[in-house]
Amino acid sequence: MQHIPPEQSLIEYPCDFPIKVMGVMQDSFAQTIVEVVMLHDPTFHAGKLEMRPSSKGNYLALTITIRAIHREQLDNIYRALSSHPMVKMVL
Repeated sequence: MQHIPPEQSLIEYPCDFPIKVMGVMQDSFAQTIVEVVMLHDPTFHAGKLEMRPSSKGNYLALTITIRAIHREQLDNIYRALSSHPMVKMVL
């Protein structure tokens, strides 16, 4: 990934930062995503999680709000979530 100097970042750290994660509806999806995020943001907890099932109930969309402290942390979370086999999309 390209290095962006802090003075050129559009995000001012630290900040609360929402991330949307979508995957196939399964019992362990939300808990698994919480565990992945906690590896990079130990302050994250399930109270910062919103869940929305798709209209047919086949997929689950999660909005997780992390406390972002720097760009590398965000990049690491996006990489971990995007590469997870349960995740279909990360926004």
